Amino acid sequence: MIYSILLAAAAASVPATPAWNPTVGIIISVSSLVIVLLSTKIEKPLVGPKFPVLPISIPTFVAAMAFGHIIGIGIVLGLTYIGRL
Repeated sequence: MIYSILLAAAAASVPATPAWNPTVGIIISVSSLVIVLLSTKIEKPLVGPKFPVLPISIPTFVAAMAFGHIIGIGIVLGLTYIGRL
């Protein structure tokens, strides 16, 4: 009984999220690219197998892309919340 009340309360407080569109993709791509460029400034970016194109290692690239997606999702949700997206 109490679980259904909590679920009903949680469902009512979830903000609207935008459907995917090219603007969302561009925002996430740009934020991922910025984080990858910033990852070249870390103390030891070349620990592990080397990436053939960028001056960073493969683990650094994967971590930077994951963090870039997290930052991009935060930007998209923030812009949606203030009504700009």
